[in-house]
Parts: sequence; C-alpha cells; structure tokens
Amino acid sequence: MEQTYKNRINQAYVLELLQELLATPSPTGYCADILNKVEARASALGCKTERTPKMACIITLQGRTDAPSIGLSAHVDTLGAMVRSIKPNGTLRMTPLGGYAMSSIEGEYCTVHKRDGGTVTGTILTTHPSVHVYSDVRDQKREEANLEVRLDAPVKAKGDTEAMGIRNGDIISFDPRTVLTDSGHIKSRHLDDKAGVACLFGLLELLTHNGIQPERTLKLIVTSYEEVGHGAAYLPADINELIAVDMGAMGDDLSCTESDVSICAKDSSGPYDYEMTGKLIRLAERDGLSHAVDIYPNYGSDASAALRGGNNIRAALIGPGVHASHSMERTHREALWNTIALLAAYVTEA
Repeated sequence: MEQTYKNRINQAYVLELLQELLATPSPTGYCADILNKVEARASALGCKTERTPKMACIITLQGRTDAPSIGLSAHVDTLGAMVRSIKPNGTLRMTPLGGYAMSSIEGEYCTVHKRDGGTVTGTILTTHPSVHVYSDVRDQKREEANLEVRLDAPVKAKGDTEAMGIRNGDIISFDPRTVLTDSGHIKSRHLDDKAGVACLFGLLELLTHNGIQPERTLKLIVTSYEEVGHGAAYLPADINELIAVDMGAMGDDLSCTESDVSICAKDSSGPYDYEMTGKLIRLAERDGLSHAVDIYPNYGSDASAALRGGNNIRAALIGPGVHASHSMERTHREALWNTIALLAAYVTEA
C-alpha cells in the first residue's frame, strides 16, 4: 500500500494531544491524573477502557477476526524525583525516579506535589551553585548528595518547609519546557514516552475516524511504571504479540534520526522477535517510510518487561527518533507520522 495511512493522519489532533500530555506531570508511579485524561480521550473515540490495579489503562478496539489480540504499549510515566529528606536549611534532598544523569536536571524548574494535593514550585541546584562564592562550583560532582531543591517560598529552616505540608516521599516533577518549532521539531522533556502515547492515539484516531477495522483486536496498554522496569510485566492473556512504542535512541554508531521511525532489533534485554521485526522493516520499505534499524546497548522497554514477566508472547519495539534521551529531548513531527503509519500498516495487514 502506498503512503495512504501517512496522508490520513490527523496531525493537529496528535500534536494537540501530545502537548496536553507533556503539560501533565506524571513521574513514574504518579500517573492518576494523566491516565484520567488518557481514558477520556479514548472514550471520546468510542473505545472501551479499563484500569488495572497496577495503574495501566487498557484500550480495546475490536478486530475483524477472532485471532489473538495484538498489544500495543506506550508509557505515560516519566523521569522525576521524590523528596528524600528536608535539610536543616529548608531545602530538599531528592532521590531520582528513573535512570538519568543528575547533571541533566541541574538548573531545572520543578514542582513538589504534596500529599494533600497542593504544590510548591522550586529550582534544582547544586549545593554550591554560585561561582562568586564556591571555588569548586565547576568541579563539584553532580550526584544526588550534591543536588537540592530551592523552594519558591520563604523558608529558612526545616520547620518552615514542614509547616508548608511538604513531607518525605512527596513527588517532584520537572518542567517539560515544550516548544514546537517552525522547522517541525518538537523539543521537550518527557518525549520519552509521551510521544509514543501520542502515536498510539494518532493510530486510534486514524482507524476510528476512517472506519477502518483492524485485522485483529487491538489492545493499547498505557503503562505507569516503565521507567523503573516493570510497566508491562502484566498483559491480558489474549495477547500473543506486543509492539512497544517508545523513543528511538540516537548517537554513536546508531543510524536513527529525529525524522525516522526507529525499529529496534536488539537492546540490552536481548533481541526482539525476528519475524515481527522483519515484517515491520518490510512494511516500512513498502510504504516508503523513513526508518532506521538499530541496536540499543543501554535500553529496555515495556516489551522487555512483558517478556521478563513470563508472558507467552512475541515482541517488537518501534518509535519516533529522539535526540538526547533522558535529557533535553527533541524529535521531529515526521518521526511521529512515520511511526503512526507503520503501526497502521502492521495492524491492518492480514
């Protein structure tokens, strides 16, 4: 099939949804608000949803046959932090949520989400932030013990911070700083993996709006714990194939660009299913979709978690190419369109 699927993507819908997702704080394990929005969006497209005890949203689109379902996963949980302790001067020591270089969040604006529902903004800084005061400001190691949150509040002591209702275990989210450029680039924190979730909804909107019924029933699984390694460890029993939709990494000897749909043949969890990967490559070539096939040396996905969780499935991994993953990320709109078109080709082929 020629690029009819790519030409039929509701681009405005995908970009508007992506911006809504990026603007909704959802560090790993703190995803109730964003899942409510995901469920509302799915219901608006006429799809059935269910919430698992583990805070995953499963969206079902009925297929033409009674064959086992195809699972498509993406995760709404992001990198973030948690209050580890309140220091004597009222600043906060953090513990990271997810795997990132601590240097990548230095100077970032953030929000502390209190258990009572309130929020307090702040800035993440080193404990020696000023070149005018500290001689080691450039050499201080960027590690957990040397970073703290300066709250936007008149606090001078631990008791002041406690009086605001901030407690150990409160969630800290990082400001996404989302910008859509005239060049078509999308730069923001947390494209991993809100860009993937937007791609799933781009697929869902394409199919439902155009009255296209997939060959097999689709179960879209939006997870909340991927960044800590067990997001899709549980899958419904009727799924026998899973495509994880997550960011494509860039750098070193990898061939992926910000405009490609990445097809990952192997990551640190091992090789993905040979036949599924081959089918994805064939469809991308057939439909003229800009794509890359790569090996990711330091990467795991919801498909990895599903396999390790004992699910009897075949699994593959694709997603839009993203530069500077787990840092100040950037992709291009073309990567989203190529990912959605490849998913559409896969789920509609007999």
